[in-house]
Amino acid sequence: MITAKSNPAFGTMTTSTGKIKITKWTKPKVVMTGTFIALTILTIYGFLTLDYKDIHFVEATIATLDNLKVIFLQPSLNNFSFVEALHQISLTIGLAVLATIIGAILSLIIAFFAAKNLSPKPVANAIIIVMAFIRAVPTVLWVLIFAIAAGLGAEAAVLGMLLHTVAFLVKAYSEAFEDLDDGIIEAMRASGANWWHVITNAVLPSTSTSLLSWTFLRFETNFTVAVAMGAAAGAGGIGFELFMASGFYFDLREVGFITYVILFVAVILELSSTQIKKRYLMRESVR
Repeated sequence: MITAKSNPAFGTMTTSTGKIKITKWTKPKVVMTGTFIALTILTIYGFLTLDYKDIHFVEATIATLDNLKVIFLQPSLNNFSFVEALHQISLTIGLAVLATIIGAILSLIIAFFAAKNLSPKPVANAIIIVMAFIRAVPTVLWVLIFAIAAGLGAEAAVLGMLLHTVAFLVKAYSEAFEDLDDGIIEAMRASGANWWHVITNAVLPSTSTSLLSWTFLRFETNFTVAVAMGAAAGAGGIGFELFMASGFYFDLREVGFITYVILFVAVILELSSTQIKKRYLMRESVR
């Protein structure tokens, strides 16, 4: 039988087999726990003191469930045809493709200079700081900034998505380059290979799988962003139709149909990217 004796002063529990460390109340943990408790109390206080006016929770809950029933169980098109829906979804995919392709090309070039094992550290650090600043600003805000010059529409949406895509992929690509074994690069440099030979014969072949995965991940993200930009920036596409159906027509059945279309396309994109990556990995393994 193993006996146990706790010792709160040292944050340990003594047993017959020795001492088992338990969690100590360090300063960071005290701060995090205190912050969590304070936020919980403020949240509860806010709910209790909020002026709900004439809103009745029971009636509101029942109405919400009825709306969800109409959206997901009774989808239909009333204000535009199925062909028009396909056209609008193709516009949304087109925005995502355009931003992803151009962004991937630009990101690949910039990432070579952002990787610390391929570029001087001052240059790499400068690029990393700029990219971090761009990523810190939400895509919708970049779109609105470009809308000042280009006006609301597809141009501003593509420019905003493109800028954020570059910032995201530069970080992803450069980290993939930095994860490459330094011995490979040093061996090529010792054999007389220049910077371009290192890139084409060592860096790109070794990291192509990671680059492909990050690019498809960003494409899927750009598709969802393009849906939102269709409403926020007037870029058109299925997002604009969703905005009109929900905020202008208040047609819940049409909202449901558009939601199913977006989910269907998202699933198709995920399955397609998975199959492409599998085929690419099989070809790489055969080589």
